[in-house]
Amino acid sequence: MDMLIVALIAVVLGGAIGVGFGFLLLPMLNKQKLEQEKAKAQQELSESLQKQKELVLEAKTEALKIKENADSHAEKMRAEILSEQKRLSQREEALDKRYETVESKIQQLDLQGQAIVKQREQVEGRVKEINQKLEQVAEMTAEQAKEELLSRVESDIKEDALRLIREVETATKEEADRKAREIITIAIQRMATEHTSEVTTTSVPLPTDEMKGRIIGREGRNIRALEKALGVDFIIDDTPETIVISSFDPIRREVARVTLSKLIQDGRIHPARIEEMVEKSTKEVEKVIMEEGQKAAVEAKVPGLRADVTRLLGSLKFRYSFGQSVLSNCIEASHLAALMASEVGADVALCRKAALLHDIGKAIDHKVEGGHATIGADLLQKLGFSDRVVYAVRAHHEDVPPKSPEDFIVMSADAISGARPGARHGTIENYIERLTKLEEIANNVQGVQKSFAIQAGREIRIMVNPEEVDDLKSKMIAIEVAKKIEEGLEYPGQIKVNVIRETRAVEFAK
Repeated sequence: MDMLIVALIAVVLGGAIGVGFGFLLLPMLNKQKLEQEKAKAQQELSESLQKQKELVLEAKTEALKIKENADSHAEKMRAEILSEQKRLSQREEALDKRYETVESKIQQLDLQGQAIVKQREQVEGRVKEINQKLEQVAEMTAEQAKEELLSRVESDIKEDALRLIREVETATKEEADRKAREIITIAIQRMATEHTSEVTTTSVPLPTDEMKGRIIGREGRNIRALEKALGVDFIIDDTPETIVISSFDPIRREVARVTLSKLIQDGRIHPARIEEMVEKSTKEVEKVIMEEGQKAAVEAKVPGLRADVTRLLGSLKFRYSFGQSVLSNCIEASHLAALMASEVGADVALCRKAALLHDIGKAIDHKVEGGHATIGADLLQKLGFSDRVVYAVRAHHEDVPPKSPEDFIVMSADAISGARPGARHGTIENYIERLTKLEEIANNVQGVQKSFAIQAGREIRIMVNPEEVDDLKSKMIAIEVAKKIEEGLEYPGQIKVNVIRETRAVEFAK
């Protein structure tokens, strides 16, 4: 126990002694540490001051370099400015010299201008004196001389223009005629067909004159029944064994012809039988119309036509123009147009179709107002045909001006088909009337002495007064007569207008 206490006391005393020594040694240790930290800080401060001195030195060196460069650049700029000032000064001196030169030249020009004005006044005075003397010698004023000169120049220009027109016309006509003759000859040679001449009214032959009475019937009941059912007029006159059927509608006229022929063949003629025969004949004619339309389309190689168009086309079989079947004209024109189109490289299919349908308006022109070309074109347009076909049909009588080669081909094919020898038949009265009208149109033009229709009306030869009409006016007369013929006369083909100006000098030797 005592040992334990002693040990504890020793421990306590040891600890107290240790603490005492610790308190004694701690200030000494702290002082030593502070001295070390101070020495380290002084060393860092010394290094920092050294670096600062180095940076200041470098900055001064760099600033010195910048100052030297700036001084060098400023010196260079100063030299350039001095050089530019010197150059500008030299240019200014040069401009001053030029200005003085220009001023001098202006003064010289002013003097020369004044001299020129004086010379011009002198020349004008001299010209005036000369003109006065010329007027006295020529016995005409300057205006009169100018008019005379202009008149002569105008005359010379007209002569030159007329000569040039003649040369161009001659060359063009020769080439066009040669090519046209070649194409038309080929087309006509391949299309040498015949046409049967018929009149627009239809004649029905009778076995005997007694049949006229049976057709008329008691108190005219049969003839009235016929006219009522058929919508035509029956002309029964003194012509032996013949009854004439008259109607503007060719289909009605054909139905009437077939009906009357059947009644004559059957022998039983009374109102009930008439109605039966009219119905049967109407069906037969409609069948014929469709067959003829289809046949025409096949022959012209124009497939795919609508049924209503085929019917209208077939009805043209019973329509005649100058004794020529319109359907035959359409078929022939289609062939001619195809031949000409193949020769000149045009659209053959378009020409075939347009030429086949060019007179389609004649199938309904007795029902619609207007020319058949316009009627046909409007009809085809409503039925959905192409614009080119419609325009070619509208232009084939020049109701509108032709634009494409196909338009001219269709027009030419129609003219060839109608105008070639044997195609059409006209009465002598119509022929004489046309020739008389042709000469009358030419004689009514101022400057024409007399005219003669020759070549069966295909040429009009006009004699003009040479004292009133010069060469240029002769050409104008030819154009005027041709235009009046086109506007006021219906004719097949074309008519040549030949104007002749002849001057004769006659003297007698005594």
